[in-house]
Amino acid sequence: MAEKITEEAYSQHLKDLHIELAKLQDWVVKKKLRIVVLFEGRDAAGKGGVIKRLTEKVSPRVFKTVALSAPNSREKSQMYLQRYIQHLPAAGEVTIFDRSWYNRAGVERVMGYCKKSEWKKFLHYIPSYEQNLIEDGIILIKYWLTVSSKEQKERFQARIKDPRRQWKLSAVDLESRKRWYDYSVARDEMLTATDTSICPWHIVDSNDKLKARLNCIRHFLDQIPYKDISKPAVELPERDKKMAYEDEKSLEIRNFVPSKY
Repeated sequence: MAEKITEEAYSQHLKDLHIELAKLQDWVVKKKLRIVVLFEGRDAAGKGGVIKRLTEKVSPRVFKTVALSAPNSREKSQMYLQRYIQHLPAAGEVTIFDRSWYNRAGVERVMGYCKKSEWKKFLHYIPSYEQNLIEDGIILIKYWLTVSSKEQKERFQARIKDPRRQWKLSAVDLESRKRWYDYSVARDEMLTATDTSICPWHIVDSNDKLKARLNCIRHFLDQIPYKDISKPAVELPERDKKMAYEDEKSLEIRNFVPSKY
């Protein structure tokens, strides 16, 4: 069994990766790149944790996270991909999908939210759609986070016991546990149909959440050639005192939040 990474080592590696992500962000803006990153995997595989660490030190105006809820009645009447297309990036943006159009091949298929003919059709046409995105200049990166049955069970049980995390546990999540093997079949058919040379899937072992975060962010950085853009040194200016007045005193008559800690 591989040795777990220490919290100290994890924090240092993450800090180094965050510095590189900041450099990448400058490069994306300068070169007007359009990047799409898809995160898929079983419930409790750790998608949210990777995305949080990937985006926590960069600008939300550049790195945009999309986590769509279940489609409403109007969206159900639209072309399936329509609600995803509107979130594709403009120049100088990175769009990160926390679950994506692959819902059709996964949860919608397993839970019976779509017809067999619909998910079959999806698996047939989606490689061509993704090829069109790439040919249009979009950098498309797909990640599948894999987790063992034992680890998923432990994570679900931890959510049940922790009131701060119970919001992460939905009825669909519980049902997904029951339908483990149905999801396995759906996953394998999806990978067979959509793991193409032009747009491959990248599998992330997420049984160790800390390592998974580091490995995935490092891999993401490696997919995009970028350079460190030199910047002029920054100096903090002194306050202009031409209009100086007792600004702190002016707040004394306002309503302050009570200090309870």
